[in-house]
Amino acid sequence: MADLKQLTDSFLTWFGGEAEGIRYYQAPGRVNLIGEHTDYNGGYVFPAALTFGTTLLLREREDRLLRFASTNFPDKRFDIPLDGIEHRAEDDWSNYPKGVVHELQQSGRGPQTGFDLLYHGEIPNGAGLSSSASIEVVTGYALLSEGGHPVDLTELALLAQRAENGFNGVQSGIMDQFAVANGRAGEAMLLMCDTLEFRHVPFEPADHVLVIGNTNKRRGLVDSKYNERRAECEQAVQELRAAYPELALLGQLTPEQLSAEEGRIASETVRRRARHVVEEIDRVLQSVDVLEQGDLAAFGRLMNASHDSLRDLYEVTGRELDAMVEAARKVPGVLGSRMTGAGFGGCTVSLVHRDSVDRFREQVGAEYAEATGLQADFYVCSIGDGVSRIDV
Repeated sequence: MADLKQLTDSFLTWFGGEAEGIRYYQAPGRVNLIGEHTDYNGGYVFPAALTFGTTLLLREREDRLLRFASTNFPDKRFDIPLDGIEHRAEDDWSNYPKGVVHELQQSGRGPQTGFDLLYHGEIPNGAGLSSSASIEVVTGYALLSEGGHPVDLTELALLAQRAENGFNGVQSGIMDQFAVANGRAGEAMLLMCDTLEFRHVPFEPADHVLVIGNTNKRRGLVDSKYNERRAECEQAVQELRAAYPELALLGQLTPEQLSAEEGRIASETVRRRARHVVEEIDRVLQSVDVLEQGDLAAFGRLMNASHDSLRDLYEVTGRELDAMVEAARKVPGVLGSRMTGAGFGGCTVSLVHRDSVDRFREQVGAEYAEATGLQADFYVCSIGDGVSRIDV
């Protein structure tokens, strides 16, 4: 939990006035435990909310001005009139909360007065842990609550996704906003991205913890390769329709169905892409089964298989992620390790025995630096709740 007293002092430094009237909200980051590049193929993902994310302090104003500040970017405040919400490159990070205000206005629930808003993010930017979704969801939740509107968390997630896709032009799926809005402490979430059906699944790692490793590799290839992979998956669907005329998405196939007909896919590369997607969805469902049986070791093996498939069949890992995962798997007490997120940099997630965490940081950090010349950051994390108001 962020230090609210310190943040209140920062708020008063930015905006002046009295502490009375300041209200506090939080939204977590998220990690996807397994199920990568399955979302846009109509498959399952298995994310969890983290215990760290974004804290928002806000106070109503008497005029119609929104003033945005962030402890993470202390050099600039953005003052935006409520009647002039538009995307502007020079407004930088504030375009994320502005996008949410725009969507609220479109839905007839926009704020009627201005606000001072201070954001404090504990999620490293660009690490693939959903810093933008965390900002969007906490903004929507806070402004709806302050306006006296009921909050439907699924509708809030969709609104935040529209803000990211439409207002900010980032074509993300629904998983990030959905997990941030609907997370529950101690439970991961089985989410079908196509229908938004979901259920919480107890994640009780007993004497193990999740360790997120940030490669600190800038993810330069993500957009171009992401579009390329989507196109390859669509090509696979097109060619498999000779056998399955109703097929709309790869996620509708079982591994057995794909295996029987994959010869219809002309390109070996496209066959490998399809195999990853269909088998990865199956791994997500197996993960739920083994976790419900309390078999953490089996879940660790599925994490490993997921990464190997993303490396060999889907080819989205890259040197840095592979080096970190390879180093992680050598540490005694590690049950599984895999990349999480879109790939080509970003983060890994590992399931590590509590007694091995210090050795993990030291050994993986040293091996990774030697292999890549980059310094890694590590975060030991628990699974936390979704967006909420903080009562002070």
